[in-house]
Amino acid sequence: LIRYIYIIIFLNSSTMLCLLENLVVVTVATKETDGFRRFLRSAKHFNYTVKVLGRGEKWRGGNYMSAPGGGQKVRLLKTALEEIKNEDEVILFIDSYDVVFASGPKELLKKFQQSRHKVVFSSETLIWPDRHLEDKHPHVREGNRFLGSGGFIGYVPKVREMVSGWTGEDGDSDQLFFTKIYIDPEKRKSINITLDSKCRLFQNLHGALDEVVLKFEDSRVRARNVLYDTLPVIVHGNGPTKLQMNYLGNYIPNTWTFETGCTVCHEDLRPLTTLKSEYPLVVIGIFIQQPTPFVTVFFERLLKLQYPKNRLKLFIYNQEVHHERQVSAFLQDHGSLYQDVKLIGPEEEMDGPASRNLGFDMCRKDKDCDYFFSVDIEVVLKNENTLKILVEQNLPVVAPMITRPGRLWSNFWGALSADGYYARSEDYVDIVQGHREGVWNVPYVSNVYLVKASLLRSELTEYELFNSNILDPDMAYCHNIRFLSFFFFLISSQEIFMYVTNMHSFGRILSTENYQTNHLHNDLWQIFENPLVSDWEERYIHENYTHIMKDKLIETPCPDVYWFPVFSEVACNHLVEEMENYGKWSGGGNMDKRIQGGYENVPTIDIHMNQVNYDKEWRKFLLEYIAPITEKMFPGYYTTCSTPLNFVVRYKPDEQPLLVPHHDASTFTINIALNSKGVDYQGGGCRFLRYNCSVKAPRKGWALMHPGRLTHYHEGLPTTAGVRYIAVSFVDP
Repeated sequence: LIRYIYIIIFLNSSTMLCLLENLVVVTVATKETDGFRRFLRSAKHFNYTVKVLGRGEKWRGGNYMSAPGGGQKVRLLKTALEEIKNEDEVILFIDSYDVVFASGPKELLKKFQQSRHKVVFSSETLIWPDRHLEDKHPHVREGNRFLGSGGFIGYVPKVREMVSGWTGEDGDSDQLFFTKIYIDPEKRKSINITLDSKCRLFQNLHGALDEVVLKFEDSRVRARNVLYDTLPVIVHGNGPTKLQMNYLGNYIPNTWTFETGCTVCHEDLRPLTTLKSEYPLVVIGIFIQQPTPFVTVFFERLLKLQYPKNRLKLFIYNQEVHHERQVSAFLQDHGSLYQDVKLIGPEEEMDGPASRNLGFDMCRKDKDCDYFFSVDIEVVLKNENTLKILVEQNLPVVAPMITRPGRLWSNFWGALSADGYYARSEDYVDIVQGHREGVWNVPYVSNVYLVKASLLRSELTEYELFNSNILDPDMAYCHNIRFLSFFFFLISSQEIFMYVTNMHSFGRILSTENYQTNHLHNDLWQIFENPLVSDWEERYIHENYTHIMKDKLIETPCPDVYWFPVFSEVACNHLVEEMENYGKWSGGGNMDKRIQGGYENVPTIDIHMNQVNYDKEWRKFLLEYIAPITEKMFPGYYTTCSTPLNFVVRYKPDEQPLLVPHHDASTFTINIALNSKGVDYQGGGCRFLRYNCSVKAPRKGWALMHPGRLTHYHEGLPTTAGVRYIAVSFVDP
C-alpha cells in the first residue's frame, strides 16, 4: 500500500511538473497602460510566462462599460492557437489591465486539476450581456452560476476547439460567444467546460465586492472570498470595479505588507542625480482662487524649492484683488530667476476651471515642458525637496500627501461613494496618520500634484479636464483622468492611474475658513484657524521659543523678573504696522472712556487690542505661549489669562517719552518689545525701583514678565530719540 502511495505521489508530482513546464499565460494588450504594467509585475513576482497579443494594434473591441465587446480578443487568441504546436500546453487566457495574480502557477494548476475538467471559466453572480439566457444556464450546487469571459484556463486542443467557431467582428461580445458555448449541453460536454463557481481560481469583483477582503499572511497579501472561504489565484476588477481593483492592487500580491512595507516604491525611479543632461523642465501652476492666509510665506517656500530655477516656468492665476500686492512683490523681486512667467490677474475675469485648463495647455504646447506641477495657494510645502521627489517617482500623476494638523483631512480620497463623492477606504486613516507608508493608487487627488507632460500630449490631448456640468473642477479633473482619453473609453476604462505618496513628510494645507481681509496684516488673526505647531506659530513665534526650557533661555535681569523670546521679527513688525494703520492712538490723558470707570491713573499713549478686534486672539496667544512659562517660573500658580487690558504703547520724545513710577493692576504683567533699541529708538527700558534694577536694552520680540502689584513698583525710562513700541498685558487683575 505504501508503495502504491509513493507511486501516486510521484505520478502527481510528475504531472504537475509537466503542467508547469507547459503553462503559458496569454493576454491581449494593445497599449502598455499602468494597469498592464501592474499585471506584468504580479506575473513576474510568481514567475509566470506571459504571451501578449495585439501589441501595437488599434483597439476595435468596444468598451465594456456601456455595451458588449471584446471580440478582438477572441480573434487574436484564435490566430495565436493556430501557431501552437505543443498539444500538451495549458493556456491561461485572461484580461490584464484590471487583473493581478495573487498566487503562483503551482497553486493555479493544482486547483485546475482538481476541477477535473478540460476548460474552466471564471464565474460571476450577474449575467451579462443577455439576461434572456439566464434560464439556460446550468444550476450549480453552490456558488456563482454565470460565466465570466475575463479569465479561463484549459488545454490547448479544447481551447482551440472552443474558439474555432468564431466568425464575429472585433466589436462583438466575447462573453456572449463563450456563454452560448457553455449553455449548449453538447458543446459543454464535448469541450468539457465548467465554471469556477466558488472562486478558487478566479475572483471577479463585479457583484461580489462585499465578499472580498484582504488577507495578510507571511509577507504576502491575498484576496479572500469570505462567502466561499476561498483564496482565488487571480483577481479581476471587471465591469465598474476598477477603483476597488486599484485598492486591492495596492497590496496584492506583496506590493505592501506589514512585514516589509512598500516593496515597489523604489522601482522604476528616475534619479535626478544621475542625469547627464539638464533637469526636466517643469511648469509650476499656482492657483489663487480665494482669500488665503500666509501668501507671502507661500512664495518664500516656493523660492526654497530645491530645483534649478532656470528649469522652472511659472503660471500664476490670481483671482483675488486682495492678493495682488503679494504676487506683484514676489514677481518684482524674484520673477527674473525663472525661465518664464505668465500671470493671469483678476482683471481678466477668468474662472477657475478655465485657468487650470490653460495652465495644462501651456505645458502641453511647450515642446520643452516635461511636467506640470499644480499647487494651490493654500498648500504649505515644508519639504524643500518635494518637486525632486515627485519627478523621481516617474509616475503619470502623483501627489505628495498633505494633511490638516489635528484632523483626518488630506488631499486624497481612498475610495469613492456610489455617486462619485468621498468615501473612506479601509486603509485611509492608517495612510493619513503614517502607519502605512507607500505610494498609493487612489481615485482622487487635489491641491498639489505633478502630471507628466507626455500624458497631456497623448491620452489627454486638448481635453478640457476641469470642465463639468455636475462636478466641481477637482472632481471633474480626477474623473476625466480616471476614465477619459482621447474622448472615449479604452479597453479597461482605467487608462491612467493617480498616485499619492506618503513616503516623506511634505507639508500641510491651510484652513481658509473665516479668513478676514479687512486688516493690514490679516494673517495675525489666524491663531484659531491655522494655530499651534503650524502656520501661525511658524510665522509669528520666535524661533527659539520651543528651546526656552531645554536650553535655559529664560534670563532673570532683576529679582522675579523673567526675560524670554516669544515673538518673531515679523510678528513685531506686523503688530506695530497694524496699530499705526489703525491710527487712533489715545491722547495720554487720565480720562479714558475705553476702560471701566473711565479714569486711568497712569495713562499712556496706546491702542487697545479690542479696538482692532484682536482681544480674543491675544488671549489665545497668552494662554498658549505665556501661561506655560508663568506656571514654570511661578510654581503652584495657574493662570487662566483673564486680561481686561491688552494694549500697544507708543513712546516718542515729543509725545510721551516715559512712564512715571507705578504698580500694575495685575497679578503679573507681560511687556513685549516690538522694535529694536539703537535701530528704531534711543533710550527707553524699565526700572524696578525697589530693587534699583533696570532693563535698559530690551530685545525685539522678547517678553519681560514680572509681578504687577505690591513688589514690583516700576517706571518706563525716557525714550530720547525715535519711536519705541511695546505690547502690554495686565494678566489676572
